[in-house]
Amino acid sequence: MKGDLHCHTTLSDGSLGIEEVIVQAKRTGIDVLAITDHDTLSSSSRAQILGERYGVTVVPAVELSAWDKKRNRKVHILCYAPQKPDRLEGLCLKSCEIRRMCANEMIQKVMELYPITPEAVIKYSKGSKSVFKQHIMRALVNYGYATDLYGGLNHRLFNPKNGICLVTREYPDVNYVCELIHSSRGIAVMAHPLMFDNLELAEELAESGKLDGIEVHHYSSDDEDKKASLLAVAEKYNLLVTGGSDFHGLYNRRPTHIGSRTTDQANLDRLFKMMNANTQK
Repeated sequence: MKGDLHCHTTLSDGSLGIEEVIVQAKRTGIDVLAITDHDTLSSSSRAQILGERYGVTVVPAVELSAWDKKRNRKVHILCYAPQKPDRLEGLCLKSCEIRRMCANEMIQKVMELYPITPEAVIKYSKGSKSVFKQHIMRALVNYGYATDLYGGLNHRLFNPKNGICLVTREYPDVNYVCELIHSSRGIAVMAHPLMFDNLELAEELAESGKLDGIEVHHYSSDDEDKKASLLAVAEKYNLLVTGGSDFHGLYNRRPTHIGSRTTDQANLDRLFKMMNANTQK
C-alpha cells in the first residue's frame, strides 16, 4: 500500500478537478490519497464519496498557511483528518482573505504594466477559494506576454526576493495554527520544510509537542543529504514521515505527477492509528 498525501485541485491552485485527481491517483497505483488544497476543506465530503467509487482511500486534509514570526518566514502545515473541522473554518477564511487582498494588489500592479483585465485572471481561478500568482501568469500567457508560466516574466514579476508585482503579508502564527489543528483533533505535519527553510522551526515545534510529522519525500528534498537531514529530525522526535507529489497539474513549477513521491506502508499504518486515536478523544 502506498499513499500520496499532498496534492491540489481547482479548489486552490491546481488545474485538475477533484474527480480527475482521484481517477489519476487510481491509474498510478495510489491506494491512499490526501487532497490538501490551500486553506480549504471544501473537497472533503465529495472526495471521500468519489474515493469510494474509484477504490481510493481519501484522507480529509488541508494545507494551512502560517507564519514563523521568529524568523519572519512563510510555513505550510498539512492537517490530516480533523475530527472537528469546523474549528478550522475561521482560520481558513482569514488566510483566504489575506491571499485575496494580496492577489487584488498584484493584479493592479500587473495591469499597470500590461493591458489585461481582472476578469482575464479570475476566469482561471473559477472554483478556487482564492486567486493565486499562477492564475495571473496564465492570463499573461494567454494574451501573449509570455510563453510559459515559470519563465523570465514570472521571475521579474513574482520572484520572492524582488518581484516587482509581488505582494505578501503575514499569515497566522504557526504555533497558533498547530494548536488549532490539535484542537480540531487533526494531525499536524510540516510540509516541505526545505522549501521555506523551516527545518529549525520543525525541531522547535516537534520539541514542544506541536508537530506530529514531517514531509520528507517531496521534490524539494530529492537530494540524499537533504533527505537525510529531514529523516534525522523525524527520528529524533519520533515524527510521522510522510511523502507526496505536491501535484498542481499545469501549475507545477517542474514536471510532477501524482504518485511521484509517496508515503510508505509503515507510515500510512501509523497515520491511520493516529487518526483512530483521535476519534476516541
